[in-house]
Amino acid sequence: MAVTTARTRPGRPPEYVIIRDVVDTDLTDEDSEEELERAFEEEAEIIAIEPIALGNEIARWIRVGNTLHKVSVLSGLASLILPLFTKSNSIPVTCSALSVICASVYGIAWQNDPCCKYQVSTDLAELEHLIQSLNSANPVVLVRRDDSRRRKLHNVFALMSALLCSFRIYKELSSS
Repeated sequence: MAVTTARTRPGRPPEYVIIRDVVDTDLTDEDSEEELERAFEEEAEIIAIEPIALGNEIARWIRVGNTLHKVSVLSGLASLILPLFTKSNSIPVTCSALSVICASVYGIAWQNDPCCKYQVSTDLAELEHLIQSLNSANPVVLVRRDDSRRRKLHNVFALMSALLCSFRIYKELSSS
């Protein structure tokens, strides 16, 4: 079997799922991917991925989503703050466009992806009970997080920055 699951209580999501490396078994990489998809569907609290290639791919994908989120929030914030320091509209409008684009890409490509509910855990000390069950020295460990505030945050910043920059552009064009 390529997966180990521990349940906290009947009817609840698994506390953790370990996707085992397929090197010593007759299972394929596709089997590991199917087990990972099943763990995502079951909404496991913790997912440990032992296959290096699969774990690195998932970690990269999560980093892409985190980057989109951060760029959206920071560029949206910059587009709201920069007008206080400059008369030029070009930089705030560019920041606003970047915020809207990143929030849109996140919403289209990421919002329904089960990976967006997880973050890569680097603090393995708190997962000591899980580490004892692992066969791999360097697993990728995913911890389920609520991402609703995160989505609201970058959507609010993107919308606010777009509205403010649209107003500034309208004001500039109407005064010309």
